Amino acid sequence: MASKLALLLILLSVTISQVQGYTNYTVGDAIGWFDVLEKPEVDYRTWAAGKNFSLGDFLIFNTDNNHSVIQTYNLTTFKSCDYADASDSDTVQWSMADPSSTSPHPVSIVVPLVKTGPTYFFSGDYDGEQCQNGQQLQIIVEHGQGLPPSLKDPSDESPAPTSPSSGGDDDDDSIPETMVPANFDSTVGDDTNSTTATHESNGGASFQAFEFLGVHLHQILIALGILVFI
Repeated sequence: MASKLALLLILLSVTISQVQGYTNYTVGDAIGWFDVLEKPEVDYRTWAAGKNFSLGDFLIFNTDNNHSVIQTYNLTTFKSCDYADASDSDTVQWSMADPSSTSPHPVSIVVPLVKTGPTYFFSGDYDGEQCQNGQQLQIIVEHGQGLPPSLKDPSDESPAPTSPSSGGDDDDDSIPETMVPANFDSTVGDDTNSTTATHESNGGASFQAFEFLGVHLHQILIALGILVFI
């Protein structure tokens, strides 16, 4: 009987180790995505240090409609804080600032990580002023467990960059505008001050993970039933 129990524990440990969630990173945590002129405490280099970014993870940029999110794989574009001449093949404008807005309102932009290697983000409006004043982020994306099925063909499934609405004086500032990719298969927790919100460990387990776990548990139970009769 002891040997049967040991075998069951081994099967369970293997199954659990295979169910690994992707991670949602809230950029800047509670500070959000701003420049030092608006929030002097921002330091995205320190924020990114020690974090392991992988394919299939998501970055959540909590900001307002006076700040933009530009993603690029081009170091020259990143260093220049200017995407005017950038190629569509290596630079994506996820949101743009709205200089005409007299009453900024909250905006959340969700960006999937779909390519390994160096990835850069910055706010590119106001002639690069926000980028030059600290609103820039560079990370290294590892392969990890690879892309989930919903993100395996970004050219077909990822949305085109979306611009926030201009937002007038009648906007409800308590409700942030959210730009989420159509294939976003992740649960963002209510507490945006937390550094990450993993699908499985923080109560946001995806259906795919539970389905995967269920299949393997079913196999384990069948194996256990066989062991009982041995």
